Amino acid sequence: MKTKFTIAVILLILVMPFRSDAQDVALKTNLLYDATLTVNIGGEIAVAPRWSIDLSGNFNGWTLDDARRWKHWLVQPELRYWLCYAMGGHFFGIHALGGQYNVGHIHNSVKFLGTDFSGLTDQRYQGWAVGAGIAYGYSWMLGKHWNVEAEIGIGYAYTKFDVYECAGCGKKTQTDRHHNYFGPTKAAVNIIYVF
Repeated sequence: MKTKFTIAVILLILVMPFRSDAQDVALKTNLLYDATLTVNIGGEIAVAPRWSIDLSGNFNGWTLDDARRWKHWLVQPELRYWLCYAMGGHFFGIHALGGQYNVGHIHNSVKFLGTDFSGLTDQRYQGWAVGAGIAYGYSWMLGKHWNVEAEIGIGYAYTKFDVYECAGCGKKTQTDRHHNYFGPTKAAVNIIYVF
């Protein structure tokens, strides 16, 4: 975990030399992730008048109780094209994603775009995922240093996982399963501080 976070920080630092004037660097947090108690932070750097690079990282290490798990980490880099100027107004993005998860015994009956999430009710899934997608968003300038941003993205994710009977017992029932997911890959309502 520490190595992956270090790599994300290094990638963010590497893009800083492109351009780092005032109003070209931002820190952000996604309120949607905050609502699920997922610790998250993002950074964005304008690299040209209409281009920026965004990088967000999310971590949820909490065990809900003895039976339920919702643990995961996720990193999402994104290249953005702004229709007017970087960090203001409409933008389109291309993003990648990668992470690991350990989730299960979350009671639901959700079936969405060919993916059946109801398996989370009686089993625990532990594995990793990678993917990519496209996104659209808008950033509202509230003042000199504060913005609010909304974004939605769709795309593809490949995931490989093992299935377990329960959260704590560790009895594996299936090994090396995989799933191809098509659907939403990014959703954000960000509070942003622009330097």
